Amino acid sequence: MYQSHSDEEYVGEAYYGDGSVYASPPTRTRRRMIIAAASLVALVALLVGGVAVDRIAAVRAESRTAKAFQDGMGTAAPPSVHVRGFPVLNQLAAGSLDHVDLTAHDIPADGTTRPLPVTKLTVGMDGLKTSGSADEAHADSVTATAFLSYADVSSALGVQVSQGDESGRVDATASLPLVGDVTVSAAVSAADGNSIAFTDVRAEQGELLPPLKALLDKALDEPIPLQNVPEGLRLRSVTTNEDGIDARFTGRSVTFHPDSSSA
Repeated sequence: MYQSHSDEEYVGEAYYGDGSVYASPPTRTRRRMIIAAASLVALVALLVGGVAVDRIAAVRAESRTAKAFQDGMGTAAPPSVHVRGFPVLNQLAAGSLDHVDLTAHDIPADGTTRPLPVTKLTVGMDGLKTSGSADEAHADSVTATAFLSYADVSSALGVQVSQGDESGRVDATASLPLVGDVTVSAAVSAADGNSIAFTDVRAEQGELLPPLKALLDKALDEPIPLQNVPEGLRLRSVTTNEDGIDARFTGRSVTFHPDSSSA
């Protein structure tokens, strides 16, 4: 006797016909694949969300550090700050950031007899405390490089300063109306009190007439202090390059807060 397909029992395959639909249930392997894929998606979503929250915490820490530095050093603009390491939330919970990099420009040196601004300051801070006053930042150890452009050095000394012919030396040119000009070479070195000293002065070009000598003596005889670096930093070395002078500092237990510049 003829029996239509609609009355047959279908197992393990799909059937489409006569307005009815039959689909086989997923096999055990397919179910495992679906569960694994869903778990992976959930894990990725959790990780992405965690990274986003951690980054928000890092940005807040960077903003707070930038404000403390700007308030303490009197810069016109806040410095750029980057918190290293992941996760930052764990570091904040412990009350100390592992490592923070900071870059600031045009740090003024007002109130000194020969104000020498720091053209650019790059700072690496280890163990930056995250507790305490909102306008203060304290680090366990710090390394820093202050770049002093020849234009800023020239303005502070009152003579034209440029790169010398030898490593570690600069040329200083003094000019006076009706007298002329003279250029001398001087060695640059670190001196006590976070100061830069100019020694071993040698005449390079022109006649060292008394008025010009007096001008150069006034500019070079006394070390020029860097009074606009954070308290606790100590000048370790000075090098010259094509564009200016690099002064390298290190320090332990350094605090950035209002009026924290070195005396």
